[in-house]
Amino acid sequence: MGFHPHGILSVSAFCHFATEGSGWSKIFPGITPYLLVLPGHFQFPVYRDYFMAGGAVEASSESMKFLLTKHGTGNALGLVVGGALEALEAFPGKFNLKLAKKKGFIKVALTTGACLVPIFSFGEHELFVQAENPEGSRLRNIQNWLTKYTGFSPPVFHGRGMFNYTFGLVPYRIPVYTVVGAPIEVQKDDNPSQEKIDELHKTYLKELENLFETQRTKYGVAEDKHIHFIE
Repeated sequence: MGFHPHGILSVSAFCHFATEGSGWSKIFPGITPYLLVLPGHFQFPVYRDYFMAGGAVEASSESMKFLLTKHGTGNALGLVVGGALEALEAFPGKFNLKLAKKKGFIKVALTTGACLVPIFSFGEHELFVQAENPEGSRLRNIQNWLTKYTGFSPPVFHGRGMFNYTFGLVPYRIPVYTVVGAPIEVQKDDNPSQEKIDELHKTYLKELENLFETQRTKYGVAEDKHIHFIE
């Protein structure tokens, strides 16, 4: 299940895949969710255990293949495909998704025969306010450098406080609507060609874009706003 957009902290992805906050077990009975996260999340004691208690697993091909082929059936893997750098694109009213070259999850789907399910959360970009960081700016260059060498992107942002609504790290009280698209059936191929990977990647992007275009006006997105797939 490809989750979009990343947002600043992927709040809705965590809520859906790592908690019962949205009533997952009632909406998808018999399906066990797993949130795929960066390996770095498991390097910090206590924090690591907190994540693992919610069913979080490493976002690697090995983990994905194990859950899809050797851990029974009925497993739903929630992958925030855009990754850490997409957090730096999280601004209200903008939908820049770093998916143009993201094809690793496509290959995993082909080699395991798992369905691909596009998901979009409307409102994720409104939960926090991020400092402007256009490409080429000093701030963006520093952020890109830190992401390259640490694996974590460092957006400069703020939300509201516990007892105030002006500054803090708590998300703003903004509704988030998560829409789940129709599954894309995938035929298993133990050794898919690059052409086959590219073809399925294009299909996925098209289905994600259709999901956004057909649902956006229901959730307050202006008609002139569109998804942009970037590298």
